[in-house]
Amino acid sequence: MRMYAIIDDENKAEVGTLLYFDKNKEFIIELKENLDEWNAPLLFTGYVKQNIFTISRKISRVWVQERIIPSGRQNIGSILKRHKLKQYDEMDFLELSKGKCAQDSMYIEKISGLPSYALERREKCIVEAVPLSDGRLLCFFRNKKCKKVDLNILNAYRGIDQVLTNRTLFESVMIGCGGYYITFNDSIDIPAYAVYDVGKDMDAELEDFITFAQRNIVDTKECCSMLECTRQNLSYMVKQKYLEPIKEDTKGNLYLKGAVYSIYENH
Repeated sequence: MRMYAIIDDENKAEVGTLLYFDKNKEFIIELKENLDEWNAPLLFTGYVKQNIFTISRKISRVWVQERIIPSGRQNIGSILKRHKLKQYDEMDFLELSKGKCAQDSMYIEKISGLPSYALERREKCIVEAVPLSDGRLLCFFRNKKCKKVDLNILNAYRGIDQVLTNRTLFESVMIGCGGYYITFNDSIDIPAYAVYDVGKDMDAELEDFITFAQRNIVDTKECCSMLECTRQNLSYMVKQKYLEPIKEDTKGNLYLKGAVYSIYENH
């Protein structure tokens, strides 16, 4: 994951943080909470008015695309050659331009760590989500909270009505980049903060944990398949502490599916 401060050059003030997940090529923007409709980037004024400061991957990408050369540019080949780029990549072009745009005074600057406001929100990111029944999910968060979430409460989000009526789609739930959202079929997203806010704190029931084990624990063979690597590669990752098994055995280990997915984000 790469991190960039979003800075307003006119006011010499940081307005937010841009996160880029290399493996998935996805963006998430975290805005500072002291913004209002007058000092927030234009694209985000509507969200700030609603006190929404974690911007979805879709809208974050729109902000990025407003600031770079589009892939359909007629002379894109010569532009790539001039900058010694092998292929078109949004992040490469954003770094080349430093995120500057003629429409505003914003630019980006690479940082080595998340600011405090982003770290605080990150604690409500999801690390595991298990589909139960009747449109409910069992969700585990970075701050160690366990919540049972009824998606019927979140039906204002586009596509949730389809999720609630299609069991296959419902069971396709996955953790989005960095745990900032959950996604169904990698197309219907719900932000983690919304899931957290409507979820009910709970001491999980045995049935829920059994379902969790069935759906979210993978063995060595499944893990190698997910990571598209050999057993030797997987053994190296374990030795280097990139991935920690939840149970070790001479015949093979068991791993959390969410931990395996996180390998893509951090390595």
